[in-house]
Amino acid sequence: MSDTHSNNPLHGKTLKIILNELVEHYGWDTLAEFVNINCLKFDPSINSCLKFLRKTPWAREKVEKVYLAMIAKDS
Repeated sequence: MSDTHSNNPLHGKTLKIILNELVEHYGWDTLAEFVNINCLKFDPSINSCLKFLRKTPWAREKVEKVYLAMIAKDS
C-alpha cells in the first residue's frame, strides 16, 4: 500500500499547501492565467479560493494539474 502513495506526488499535500506553494511560485496573476476561475482573478485570497476549490472538483483538478506541472518543471 505504501508503494501506491510513494508514486503520488499529491499524497500528504493538503489543498491549502498546494495553493500556497503555487501562489508563492507563480503569483496570483500568473496562476489566474493558468486556471481561469474568478476567485483567482478578482480580489484573490487563500480562504476564498479554498472554499471554491473544495466545492468545485473540476477547478480543483485544474489547480492540481498546474501543481504537478510545477513540480515536474522544478525537478
